[in-house]
Amino acid sequence: MSTVTNLPDSAPAPTSPTPGTTRRPHLSGLPWLVWRQHRTTYWTLLGATALTLAWIVYQRTRMTDFLASRGWPETGFDSLGQSFQPYGEAFQSVGMGLGLIPVLLGVFVGAPLLAGDLEHGTAKLVTSQSVSRTRWLAVKLGITGAVVVATTTALSVAFGWWWNPVKDQVTVMDWTSGSAFDTTGPVPVALALFTVVGGVAIGVVLRRTLAAMVITFGFATAVQLVWAYLRLSLGDVITVTTRQGVLAEDSFPDLPDAAYVLDESYLTGGGDLLGWSTCTDTADEQAREACLREADVVGWSVDYLPMSQMTGMQWLGAGILLALTAVLTVALFVWGRRRLV
Repeated sequence: MSTVTNLPDSAPAPTSPTPGTTRRPHLSGLPWLVWRQHRTTYWTLLGATALTLAWIVYQRTRMTDFLASRGWPETGFDSLGQSFQPYGEAFQSVGMGLGLIPVLLGVFVGAPLLAGDLEHGTAKLVTSQSVSRTRWLAVKLGITGAVVVATTTALSVAFGWWWNPVKDQVTVMDWTSGSAFDTTGPVPVALALFTVVGGVAIGVVLRRTLAAMVITFGFATAVQLVWAYLRLSLGDVITVTTRQGVLAEDSFPDLPDAAYVLDESYLTGGGDLLGWSTCTDTADEQAREACLREADVVGWSVDYLPMSQMTGMQWLGAGILLALTAVLTVALFVWGRRRLV
């Protein structure tokens, strides 16, 4: 007697895909599992980014309409006076907020990514199946890294687009400040990746989510402080000198727009440098002139960084951060495979 059960006559026959139709791309297997596990974090990042982008577009539209109504750039930026102050304050506040993103991503995305799995035993469960530790780690870092890169790149491009019309106006925002340098170009992407991978590594070491988040906060803050200290060293300092004295109104060197002055010194006839405060201990103008002549001061020596170096400095700094991220990632794979249990 056969045990095969025939399909009833009314049962629909299996259908084959209609020619010309395509299936929508979707995640499956381990990528689907990782996305589902962290979908709240990922969608929060994507949603917050979308809202921020919409707000930046709105602010830029308001700013450009205001500038056009005042006849800029034909009328000159100085003619705007204090009327542009609210827009300048918006740049500063948004720039400071965007500068905190690498810290927040490191604490709330990087630190819990693996620490939570190690703390609750999820890692042991996953790796006991047919999934290798290396593949699990690669998918976790890959999807998280893709979301981080997508969101930070979008914010960087949008903020740079907003700032671009008034980029050369130092009264709006200094290009060497963290609010500008660290929020445009490749820098925010590189900083975010470095702090996130650093948070992941800290989580693997500590294996406790809360402890990993606290230590990652300290790590990310230290990265920001060190980066701020080293930021200007990425450029090639340009020195310009004059020999037309130092007291006349036109004696100071003519620098490019938005140039960042690193140092100002008096230049002597013998080529030595004296501090610009030399001979300022007297209020008498004639006595000061006599003091400068006695010191053989003949002009100025000024060290500065032109704004034209900003892009190169950003890519150099981002390259260093990405190289450190790559080293940290390799170490995480090599050492972490023994810890992901």
